[in-house]
Amino acid sequence: MTVYLVGAGPGDPGLITARGLELVRSCDVLVYDRLVSDELVTEAPDDALRISRDRFAQGELSAVLVSLGRRDLEVVRLKGGDPFLFGRGGEEALALAEAGLSFEVVPGVSALHAVPAASGIPITHRGVSSQVTIVSGHEPDALDFAALATAPGTLVVFMGLEALPTLVDRLIAAGRAADTPVAVISKGTTAEQESVVSRLDEVVEAAAHLRPPALTVIGDVVALAPALGAPNTSQMASRAEVATR
Repeated sequence: MTVYLVGAGPGDPGLITARGLELVRSCDVLVYDRLVSDELVTEAPDDALRISRDRFAQGELSAVLVSLGRRDLEVVRLKGGDPFLFGRGGEEALALAEAGLSFEVVPGVSALHAVPAASGIPITHRGVSSQVTIVSGHEPDALDFAALATAPGTLVVFMGLEALPTLVDRLIAAGRAADTPVAVISKGTTAEQESVVSRLDEVVEAAAHLRPPALTVIGDVVALAPALGAPNTSQMASRAEVATR
């Protein structure tokens, strides 16, 4: 049997891949992240074992996957976004490989591009941005702000809402223009999506009411949002309903 590391997409259950949904609907065990929608969890067969990842540290979770993989079971590890983009899927895949177990990675639609798109922001655009830099805001001290402040194109920050004041201060101190357009998007692609568009030196106050998970987009592409618009929450809710029929 096989352990499948499946990307659930950025939030809207309609954005899981056809392959991912097929595996969820046929699995024996579903191990799922907190950010995976309830609609996708309920797609597992009625007799499937459902295990929330929340109660395990990462090392413990990898051990659970190895243990399940040694049994005669089809196991789906359902992860928010894409397993290999800030999803720690690489750690889980390494644990399975070291145990000599069969596994398959099923990529997911990443928040990297889907969440900005849901707010009318293309992260690349001809004549505006031909480069994207991706960082985690979880550990600001690990980032090279001198490089980030001068990097051309678009800067996308995952998990950066709590550290937003630090990120902003250090980017400006390293030379990033204070009037750089910024968008912070909370719960992107879901019916609860909320976003703010501001300038770098004012975004902390503008985004103070937002709650995680949130993605931050920094760069001139943000200025395209008013012209391109974004789906409203009712449209997103409709996609969620269709996905699980």
